[in-house]
Amino acid sequence: MGIIAWIVLGAIAGFITNLIMGGKEGVIATIILGIVGALVGGYLAGTVLKVADVTGINVESIVVAVIGAVIVVAVYRMLTGRRALV
Repeated sequence: MGIIAWIVLGAIAGFITNLIMGGKEGVIATIILGIVGALVGGYLAGTVLKVADVTGINVESIVVAVIGAVIVVAVYRMLTGRRALV
């Protein structure tokens, strides 16, 4: 899949994830977390579960990418939420 398709899929997944989880991140962070989520979701679905793979911009890939993005955003928020203000 090309870089433009990854960016578009990441933006879609990030946007949907922000709607599901409530948006605290900005636009760029949403896209980056969406792209990482697409990679994580594609890896988990294709390698571990042998269900699907992120192969392009279609409904199946978007669902896999959103599930991965939800996981990534949850981990991201756990890691960044633990920092204490000095």
